[in-house]
Amino acid sequence: MTPGPAIADHDIAAHVPRLRRYATALVGNRYDADDLVQDCVEKALANRHALRDPSRLGGWLMSILHNLHISVLRGRRRRGAEVPVDELADDLALSAPPTDRAEVRDFVRAFGQLTEEHRAVLLLTGMEGLSYREAAEVLELPIGTVMSRLARARERLRVLLDGGAEQAVVRRIK
Repeated sequence: MTPGPAIADHDIAAHVPRLRRYATALVGNRYDADDLVQDCVEKALANRHALRDPSRLGGWLMSILHNLHISVLRGRRRRGAEVPVDELADDLALSAPPTDRAEVRDFVRAFGQLTEEHRAVLLLTGMEGLSYREAAEVLELPIGTVMSRLARARERLRVLLDGGAEQAVVRRIK
């Protein structure tokens, strides 16, 4: 393998805000997200010689971050469930105005019920604005798989949100 052109520290640092945004959405709180981004940057700096095409730096970094996140999830499954003390510190529902909190809370709850694969594809395409092809590269999947996962994720989220609205009406009636 021929090493690619050198990637400067500032090239990687320029992607940190985007990595942090994606990591926060993946893990649900800024503390774990910052740890994940730090691990990602550390790994990228140590392996920057492996990137052959500097124009793919953003996707390469997102792939590293995603793979690190998957590794963390697998490790947690082996260790068992953990409940952080500051779990509610970064609750998205608490950051919304009081009139909107119920909707935000319903969305956060429904989004949390999606599989990891569905959340990742929704975050990459919806929040990060990646094309299907770019998301496929980050997730190391065929583009058709990304497209079908995205369709299933959107449908599942829609069902969860519709079901949540119906249950709220039933609770109000009782």
